Amino acid sequence: MVRKEAAAKTAIVLPTARWVAAFRKALVAWFARERRDLPWRRSRDPYSVWLSEIMLQQTTVAAVVAYYERFLARLPTVAALAAAPERDVLRLWEGLGYYRRARQLHRAAQVIVAEHGGVFPSEPDAVRALPGIGRYTAGAILSIAFDRPEPILEANTVRLLSRLAAYRDDPLAKPGQALLWAWAAALVPREEPGLFNQALMELGALVCTPREPKCAVCPVAKLCPTNKLGLQAEIPKPKAKKQFEDVREAAVLVEHRGKVLLVERSAGTRWAGLWDFPRFALEAESPPAIHAELRRKLQESLGIAAEIRFLTTTLKHGVTRFRITLDAYEAAYLGGKLTPRGFAAARWVGFDAMTRYPLNTTGRKISHLWGIRKKALKTAEKR
Repeated sequence: MVRKEAAAKTAIVLPTARWVAAFRKALVAWFARERRDLPWRRSRDPYSVWLSEIMLQQTTVAAVVAYYERFLARLPTVAALAAAPERDVLRLWEGLGYYRRARQLHRAAQVIVAEHGGVFPSEPDAVRALPGIGRYTAGAILSIAFDRPEPILEANTVRLLSRLAAYRDDPLAKPGQALLWAWAAALVPREEPGLFNQALMELGALVCTPREPKCAVCPVAKLCPTNKLGLQAEIPKPKAKKQFEDVREAAVLVEHRGKVLLVERSAGTRWAGLWDFPRFALEAESPPAIHAELRRKLQESLGIAAEIRFLTTTLKHGVTRFRITLDAYEAAYLGGKLTPRGFAAARWVGFDAMTRYPLNTTGRKISHLWGIRKKALKTAEKR
């Protein structure tokens, strides 16, 4: 089944040509029967392929479908994306998370227009030079859109190839990455490489799952040493459990003449480029101390005085390694010239205009609650 190939100081064991041929045949036949009908598989347009691959990074297929279709409907070409304001791009991305992807996508579109005449490049070096495109994304675009036999390696194929190679060490460490990239390169065929790479990812996503893989229906089970040895729970090597840090924060809805204060997050901060309610790390414990802390921070960061009225809701969410408890307070503007410090911008926004601003997920939830309360108050006033 295996042959050896020298790579740096480590001998990498690769499958034999006979094994590769059997694997390709079984995989492609399975994919022809079982492939999902996903919107990005209906086109080989490089822009569509690129958009789907960026959206699918660290995000499930189920979550991406609606975002992909909405994004393409609004910005159907590279030129349209390049010309769009960043705020519009982030608004379309809102809720998908990892917003750096959206900003890099936008910058890459501008590079394509400026340096490639608005035509997505087909040369590997040019593709890999675009912002936000690494080795995997380049391989996916080049193989699917341009029929280039480029290998791919992402979460599903890392797991699948680790099991096919019976690799027991950390697949994300340098030796593991070298081995798995070598396997990916050995497997990808010269004919229809894009179809093959999609089949490889599909097998990892639907059959060779992290827990309880469906080996009984796997088309390549007989070729898999991990299946033969019963090591599915041990390969790939389990990741160390992530350590989370608990954080308390407060968001303040400062109202003034029927509008609420929004701030734009600065570059280099969490949710850079998105708009949010003024949000601060919270140190105080008792309500009076919390109110005093928020008044002080509003004055220091925005130059305004406000009366903290009451706690409206508490939201819990996670960001990277942080587990955040977010308290949302309503407040009334008392005075002071709005002067943002530590924020890119700040402005008073009416509820109807709120939909035009890209907010993070918790910010959007808070804005909805604010809108519901305002409508309830108006209804009560009419009575």
